[in-house]
Amino acid sequence: MILVASYNMRKAIGTDRRRRPDRTIEVLNELDADVVALQEADRRFGARMSALPVHMIEEHSDYKPVPFEARSGSLGWHGNALLVRKSVEIIHKEIVHLPSLEPRGAVMAEVRVGGVDLRVVGMHLDLSGLWRRRQAHAILAHLAGRDGDPEAPTVLMGDLNEWSAHGGCLRDFAHHHRFAACGRSFHSRRPIAQLDRIMVSKELEILESGAHRSVAARRASDHLPIWARVKPA
Repeated sequence: MILVASYNMRKAIGTDRRRRPDRTIEVLNELDADVVALQEADRRFGARMSALPVHMIEEHSDYKPVPFEARSGSLGWHGNALLVRKSVEIIHKEIVHLPSLEPRGAVMAEVRVGGVDLRVVGMHLDLSGLWRRRQAHAILAHLAGRDGDPEAPTVLMGDLNEWSAHGGCLRDFAHHHRFAACGRSFHSRRPIAQLDRIMVSKELEILESGAHRSVAARRASDHLPIWARVKPA
């Protein structure tokens, strides 16, 4: 079994408006996932340095970042990052450029978890429904156009910013992927919306899934992290 998770960490700013990367690390340790997709992992302005210092990840968790090296000091690409357990082998990684009015992007990695090869995409889509659908199409086209095994088990996850229950970009992703029933994740203090999603290709079976509702998670960000336990179908 493989445990994957997605977390909009809000630049490590909690619901008390304090920047506390140590709380983010605490939540990540609670998740204890094999692969985590992070959104808003970098600061928004200036040099856009990582809001989660790499030395803290190395010293206080069992994770390591997938090294996209897109911008010096950043953890990922336009705030999107992937963390994997230190025992996980990183086979390939790349950034995915998305059409957008404001800076948006996605990140992708191929990893080996316990002998299973897995393709993972992390994303944070636009606030505009039109641009979300364009970005969904771009991600799906990128996956379809890649060299390698087209049947590779694939997990897509992140903050889709989609308030609709079934429409918009969800309809586009649903053509080739199934959604894990993670439940509502926003706002962390009183969840009312399923903005964060985990989707898997037909090569994977979803065993269980949910939103992580610990005391630390309700304080560390305005989003709860979501998780899914999967295995090859």
